[in-house]
Amino acid sequence: MIERTLFTPDHESFRDSFRRFMEKEIAPFHADWEEQGYVAREVWNKAGENGFLCMTMPEEYGGSEADKLYSVIQMEELARGGFTGIGFGLHSEIVAPYILHYGTPEQKAKYLPKLASGEMVGAIAMSEPAAGSDLQGIKSTAIQQPDGSYLLNGSKTFITNGWHADLVVVVAKTNPAAGGKGTSLLLVERGMPGFSVGQRLKKMGMKAQDTSELFFDNVRVPAENLLGGAAYENKGFICLMEQLPWERLQIAIGAVSASQAAIDWTVDYVKERKVFGQPVASFQNTRYVLAELQTQVQVARVFVDKCCELIGKDQLDTATASMAKYWTTDLQCKVMDECVQLFGGYGYMWEYPITRAYADARVQRIYGGTNEIMKEVITRSMGLGGK
Repeated sequence: MIERTLFTPDHESFRDSFRRFMEKEIAPFHADWEEQGYVAREVWNKAGENGFLCMTMPEEYGGSEADKLYSVIQMEELARGGFTGIGFGLHSEIVAPYILHYGTPEQKAKYLPKLASGEMVGAIAMSEPAAGSDLQGIKSTAIQQPDGSYLLNGSKTFITNGWHADLVVVVAKTNPAAGGKGTSLLLVERGMPGFSVGQRLKKMGMKAQDTSELFFDNVRVPAENLLGGAAYENKGFICLMEQLPWERLQIAIGAVSASQAAIDWTVDYVKERKVFGQPVASFQNTRYVLAELQTQVQVARVFVDKCCELIGKDQLDTATASMAKYWTTDLQCKVMDECVQLFGGYGYMWEYPITRAYADARVQRIYGGTNEIMKEVITRSMGLGGK
């Protein structure tokens, strides 16, 4: 295997520390959380107490000013353990960065420390019942009123962390007539009149992740809750596009780590499991399938590590991030399917990690922009844009 050169000894010490946290605070409870459909709220507070939330945020806002590789390690370890109910990545590396990059000084001071401590759980509300990957097609509106506030109406669906969310970055049209150029981002807090959380959605996989519907019925959002203030009104779509490379790379990071974990589980299993009086690993087909999968995952890991290096330099472009997202998630689904096959009947039993990983993997090709959208992004970077 090619030695990874991304991480320093300090990074690896952090990996050990976070693994211990997972072993104590997540692993013993995750199966129960899958049954109830959401993780315990307390795990957010414990993560905050241990400094595992918003690590890349400045110290003045409760973070550690750590480089992104610490978050990469956290994503890898959660994916390796199959702990797909834990929404730390979205909270710390999507929601918080939106506030850090575009928020007013008052917004940063008000919200970032609470996100870092776990006092608040963050979510971002993009997808709607009729608008998923097509962010320009959202119907939610936030019309400014004479007093300067915004009247927010609409609904969102498939919202990760939606059940626990105390703070939601809501994508809405502040100038509906302008299409995508009339989009803004608003900071909506739990408890605002008219804001309600719908049912927790029952999914094929990721059963412990509190994915919910959100409803906004004449929610009066104060002017100071427009992300970035008046300077960013109608510029929300630009903000979304600027952050997408990192968001999509995060999906790729999890895909590679989950794929490697599946291979490792399968190698252990086929060495022990016997059919026709000999280990499953002794059959040529088994060995060749695993050799092919390991080769492809190694190739994917080298590419994703390079993308992580680029994101640290702020040099990762949208097309390359889209390549990483599409390629690794397609591969993840292939790996899970092949590994389930090698497990045989036991690969269909929910108590086996490979079974849950198979179910969890499928959405990776859908969210963050479908893989078909990723291909469209790539072709446009090649000068092959369609209609």
